[in-house]
Amino acid sequence: MAELMNEKERIEAELSAYSSVLTSQGVTMDTSLTTFDGYPRDDIDVAQIRTTRARIIHLRNDHKEVMKQLEKGLHAHFEALQNAQDSSTTPNGATTQLSQRSLPTQNAITETPFAKVNSVAPGSPADQAGLKAGDVIRSFGTVNWVNHERLTKVGEVVQQNEGRAVVVKIVRQNESGLGIRELSVSLIPRRNWGGRGLLGCHLVPIHRHPNAI
Repeated sequence: MAELMNEKERIEAELSAYSSVLTSQGVTMDTSLTTFDGYPRDDIDVAQIRTTRARIIHLRNDHKEVMKQLEKGLHAHFEALQNAQDSSTTPNGATTQLSQRSLPTQNAITETPFAKVNSVAPGSPADQAGLKAGDVIRSFGTVNWVNHERLTKVGEVVQQNEGRAVVVKIVRQNESGLGIRELSVSLIPRRNWGGRGLLGCHLVPIHRHPNAI
């Protein structure tokens, strides 16, 4: 599991680097590299972009395979814990009740916070949804700790759901500073709200291993 996690982080780091190459050229994976009459564009490095896109596709396939292996590992891990709980006995044959707190559920793994809200612009979609700086995100639509890919998946969900509500599960510290609250907010990505981006907030990744729950 540790090796799989390291490989996942390595692939995501490389994906992020190659995505930055495309961003620096002002293109995406789907941007046309030819002019309207079929000639290669002369305002971008077409050869570099093609090579970068090919590498991104390769890395995405690798990432998908690693995630499959990681998911299998998680299932096996939880099954082993459950079996240990069911069959654990004392020397005299009495069943030992293991602490439920020591047996994290798969749901607890997927809802491990993976990002933090660093800032929220006034009047933005994030502000109107109720997000605040300091909130930590447990899920953003279908994105969670297992599949967020250094927040790349969050960007994809935002682009795919412009004008539509996305449920975001967050954890927020109480104003008193004592205790936390678990909240769900409905966030609608949109343009023309008066600022940059579709959300109007800045997210930063949280690096945390599931064993730290």
